[in-house]
Amino acid sequence: MVQPRATRALRTTALTAATALALSLGLTNATATARSAPPVPSDPYASSVSSFSSSSAAADSARPGDIVKATPTSFHPLPGQPTRTRAWHLEYRSTTAKGAPNVVSGTVIVPDDGRTGPRPLVTYAVGTVGLADTCAPSAGFPKGTTAEANLIQQLTARGWAVAVTDYEGLGTPGDHTYTVGRAEGQAVLDAARAAQRLPGAVAAGVTEDSPVGIMGYSQGGQASAWAAELHGTYAPELKVKGTATGGVPADLLKVADFNNGNVGAGLILMAAVGQDAAFPELDLAKYLNAKGRHYVDFMRKNCVAIDAIAGAFKKISDVTVRNPLYEADWQQRLRESDLGTRRPDAPVFLYHGTLDELIPYAVGKQLRADWCAKGADVRWAAIPLGEHVVGAIAGAVPAADWLAGRFAGKPAHGNCG
Repeated sequence: MVQPRATRALRTTALTAATALALSLGLTNATATARSAPPVPSDPYASSVSSFSSSSAAADSARPGDIVKATPTSFHPLPGQPTRTRAWHLEYRSTTAKGAPNVVSGTVIVPDDGRTGPRPLVTYAVGTVGLADTCAPSAGFPKGTTAEANLIQQLTARGWAVAVTDYEGLGTPGDHTYTVGRAEGQAVLDAARAAQRLPGAVAAGVTEDSPVGIMGYSQGGQASAWAAELHGTYAPELKVKGTATGGVPADLLKVADFNNGNVGAGLILMAAVGQDAAFPELDLAKYLNAKGRHYVDFMRKNCVAIDAIAGAFKKISDVTVRNPLYEADWQQRLRESDLGTRRPDAPVFLYHGTLDELIPYAVGKQLRADWCAKGADVRWAAIPLGEHVVGAIAGAVPAADWLAGRFAGKPAHGNCG
């Protein structure tokens, strides 16, 4: 049966949007078949490799944010593009969603400008990159293939240091706990702690006195919003001045329902893999049919550009023998990642595109309402006619400008009223 022209055009447009999303929000490598550490460049300004004790005695006294290993690396927004920065690839201690200690990787980037006094530090959460280890932001920075590096460069150009988590399970053993909010938020906060404990960064002004900003969009919006909510209880010593967060999937069940059978359908299955990684008792495998098992195996080996296209317009019923999202245990775990249940203890800049085709605008508005109802200092910004990628790009500079105001000690001017 020949599809009507309008339907074919819609699907073509949507697939183009999915490709643009993948290329704009976190594409590192098109395929990923093996674990690999970021290459170590020849950098005359970088310190030698630092290994930190992993003995049982050291492990017993370890704290979240403690560095397990630090290796000089490099930061390139585009292949071969020079930056006046120094960078280190880290493995650092963090905490799982269940409260167990784990090790997460990430990158710390500091402007090479000779500054030694306390400088602002942004702990940055990237959007969806994929499930394979070589999709991790740290893997792409030396090669200039991490797309959000262009947004990160805007921050280092302001003289700010930036810590970028790879999240749990990207670049470290195990599956990536994609969309598990608590694990993400803790990894974001611990990346800031690790940056403040890295000798090379400390010498360049990243200290415990540094004002800290939290920033992220899409998956990074979820992670940064969770970091904002957890700060007061999980990492209160960090001098967080504000959080800039956008395109936030604050309600995973609503986001899944919105994307079921639509352009972002592949993200639902990726999220199911992430939840199952954090909570193995959910037993995703028993819900998958042969097609579902094939797609999960495929997604574990590839990055978001390919995964988003492969999964576009699939329905949950296409890949399962029974929908796990109807099950009480799955709903409970997904609800544990809901945002808006705690008040961020520092001001928030929250932004969302009015035509977002992946994260419903209404979800962003509800998060604003929930935070405002709890007395949070929220500056809400709608991006007119902005779909998901446009929201990321259009919101980046206003978000950074807003953080600059917080670092300068200016009033946040929330607009909850």
